[in-house]
Amino acid sequence: MARKTFISYKYSDATDLRDIIIKKLGEGAKFYKGETAESPDLTDNSVENIKKNLKDMMFDTSVTIVVISPSLKHSKWIDWEIEYSLKEITREDKTSRTNGIVGVIMKYNGSYDWILSYTTNSDGCRSRNINDSYLHPIINKNRFNLSTDNKYSCASCKTMNQLSGSYISLIDEEEFLANPDKYIENAFEKSKAMSDYNISKQR
Repeated sequence: MARKTFISYKYSDATDLRDIIIKKLGEGAKFYKGETAESPDLTDNSVENIKKNLKDMMFDTSVTIVVISPSLKHSKWIDWEIEYSLKEITREDKTSRTNGIVGVIMKYNGSYDWILSYTTNSDGCRSRNINDSYLHPIINKNRFNLSTDNKYSCASCKTMNQLSGSYISLIDEEEFLANPDKYIENAFEKSKAMSDYNISKQR
């Protein structure tokens, strides 16, 4: 089932990837609520006008897609957009639910090495490591935050499942684009099971 989505991204890094994601949504693109190539340029507007426009786009969505790019932390808006996505917001007589959130790691200079590395643990499990210095604190605080008794996919080395172990999962660009519905739906399902996660809603 298609979900109403919003894409949070650093304009100077990830406009092309934003457009590719929208195209890959296929029929689901008609439920996309965020900016497109045809959206008006808001850069000269006041902070309050920009926030109002973003709130209008985001209010009725259920999943936020965050493009993880090298300059993500230089954005004025991404951490604010994530915070807004995680909160329940009331407008008149309608209250929005907390969005599911999925991060899409951008391929940069032909690889993901700028943020990803891998290690093999002593028990043979292979672990993926994220250089979290590229990420806003609100993303880091919502990773590896599954709180259920069976939270570890491997009890020996205490690794977590890439999709279920974090409220904000980070997926390689190519993997996400191969099946965006899978990861959007995973984020949405986690938003319905929020009690399983220690969620931080503040930047």
